[in-house]
Amino acid sequence: MKGRIEIDRERCKGCALCINVCPKKQIEVSDRLNTKGYYPARFKQEDVRDDQLLECTGCALCAVTCPDVAIEVYRERKEKTKSDKDDQKEE
Repeated sequence: MKGRIEIDRERCKGCALCINVCPKKQIEVSDRLNTKGYYPARFKQEDVRDDQLLECTGCALCAVTCPDVAIEVYRERKEKTKSDKDDQKEE
């Protein structure tokens, strides 16, 4: 399953807990300050538009860990193929 995250730069205080728990290491510290003077976390692939290149799995460990509730997780739904539907009918 593919996923992506969005981090609210203004809510994030840069504690780096999300960076430590990300199994795919897709979060880093931004090089730009937010308005509160913190270096917030940043999704490494926030500018990637090709879903095939995304490594985020949408596991949501980052969002669950974030004490500031600054992370939203989005998951791509897998479309059922004809063979998946046929397998379900046989069961």
